[in-house]
Amino acid sequence: MDAELPFRFIDEAVEVIFDRPPLLEKSPPCPDGFIWRDETFRVARMLAQWQDFRRRGRMERNMRPAHASRAALHGSWGVGRFYFRVEMTGGRVFELYYDRAPANAGERKGSWFLYGERQIN
Repeated sequence: MDAELPFRFIDEAVEVIFDRPPLLEKSPPCPDGFIWRDETFRVARMLAQWQDFRRRGRMERNMRPAHASRAALHGSWGVGRFYFRVEMTGGRVFELYYDRAPANAGERKGSWFLYGERQIN
C-alpha cells in the first residue's frame, strides 16, 4: 500500500480489540480491531508498523543529550508512539497509534488513537 495515497487526518481516541491480550502493554502489537464512533472495525492485515520515540514539548528538554539520543532509538518510560497501518475487513485503510504517555498520575497506561484514513478510491 502506497503511503503517498491521500490522507484524511482524524486523530480521535479509539478502543482497541485484542483477541489475545498483549504481553507488554507499553509495547503493544497490532490490534485485531478497534471501536470508533460506536462502529467496530476488524483488521484484515497489517500493512506497516513503525515507532517514534522522540520526546516532545517540555519532555524534549529534560534529558542530557547523550541519554536523549539513546532514548530516541529505544524509548523511555511514558515516551513514544507505536504506529500501525492496517487494512480492514471491507478494504478501508487506517493508521492507528498507541501513545505511551500516561493520561495522568492515577492512570499510567497509554492511549490508542485513530490517526487517519488513507483514501484508496
